[in-house]
Amino acid sequence: MELFFFFFFALVAVGSGIAMIVQRNPIYSVLLLIMVMVSLAGLFLMLNAQFVAIIQIVVYAGAIMVLFLFVVMLLNLSREEGGAFRIQKPVAGVLAVLLLVPIGTMISSTVLPDTYTQIGESPLGLGEVEQIGSLLFTRYLLPAEIAAVLLLIAIVGAVVLTRKGVIVSRD
Repeated sequence: MELFFFFFFALVAVGSGIAMIVQRNPIYSVLLLIMVMVSLAGLFLMLNAQFVAIIQIVVYAGAIMVLFLFVVMLLNLSREEGGAFRIQKPVAGVLAVLLLVPIGTMISSTVLPDTYTQIGESPLGLGEVEQIGSLLFTRYLLPAEIAAVLLLIAIVGAVVLTRKGVIVSRD
């Protein structure tokens, strides 16, 4: 069953990535990139890396991709500039075939076992939320607090610079 989910998430990631590149509409490209990020999170969950999977969804698919979507919508990039890259599609097709042929030969030459053994959890608990949390609040507390203060300063600075009535002189 795990092999099925692995191939499902892998095919969704690769298919969404290819569709994202081929897509003419930039808004659909951003939405397809969100699908790639979510399927990668599924692959991380299969590797027992729950923290990385959650961060993949919350930070990348949730925050950064929504920011990309807002920028694309604000810039009004819905129409395509035509005729500039006519050779781009054939070159992309040739490169895709050149990349997929070695992967296909590796998959076909590998003999898949009849009984798929489940990968056990790592003895150190790597990738688990409890292990990362205990390290973050014991060993790496000072660097985490310094990073938090720097991010707070950057946010306050951005708010101050974007307030109305504040004039930044360019001397």
